[in-house]
Amino acid sequence: MNEKKTWDRRGDDAPVDVLAVGAHPDDVEIGCGGIVHALARQGYRVGIIDLTDGEPTPRSPDPETRLEEAAAAAETLGACLRVTLTLPNRRLCDDFDSRRVLATELRRYRPKLVLCLGSDTPFASPDHEAAKRITEAAIFHSRLSKWDAHFEGLPVHAIPHYVFYFLSLRQLAPPAGNLLVVDISDSLDAKLAAVACYHTQFAHRPEILDRIRAVNIQQGGTCGYAAGEVVAHPTTWGTQDLMASVLGYAARPLP
Repeated sequence: MNEKKTWDRRGDDAPVDVLAVGAHPDDVEIGCGGIVHALARQGYRVGIIDLTDGEPTPRSPDPETRLEEAAAAAETLGACLRVTLTLPNRRLCDDFDSRRVLATELRRYRPKLVLCLGSDTPFASPDHEAAKRITEAAIFHSRLSKWDAHFEGLPVHAIPHYVFYFLSLRQLAPPAGNLLVVDISDSLDAKLAAVACYHTQFAHRPEILDRIRAVNIQQGGTCGYAAGEVVAHPTTWGTQDLMASVLGYAARPLP
């Protein structure tokens, strides 16, 4: 693939509210697909950026097939945008060019929140850890002034928040950190349907859907939800309204 591919159903050039970044098509679906679906149902504009096209893989005949699967998965989740960049699968590295390519998209789409891969994945692709480092650096580069020439002349965009999501199917728990469980009880089925869109990756591994379901049920159950996904904040979580944070809504003060 020689140029980035964009699937866009926004119908205008308005910024997105959230961008979820993965190393390969299917990372976002597995790690935070429930969150993407839940946010889209709440009315937020959610986009997905894949740093690579994920190819070659053993059972995919060509990159176009994987792109079709990725578009179907994005539509299943209710995302409004999916961009597949041209960084190299299996050779993804944190270097300036990779940071520049992603930072350009961050400046283009101007999200308020970025969902970022949060750790390495033992026995799986090292691209995942590289994607974490690239994304964090690109968030920094997106806000640097007097550097627009590196980013297609696009203006500075300071991203106020980012959180980590995890691909932790082979670990008992996500890495320690400032963790939060997001309720995806009403989005788990859509998440699994989105993962299932990747026939080339998972048709020969139907048990993967059961594993994902089990992980999300376990994670949600720690907070009393039917299903959940774990995210972590890179700094300490804070709140200006303890009751709203604890109860999930603004409590009425006592008379």
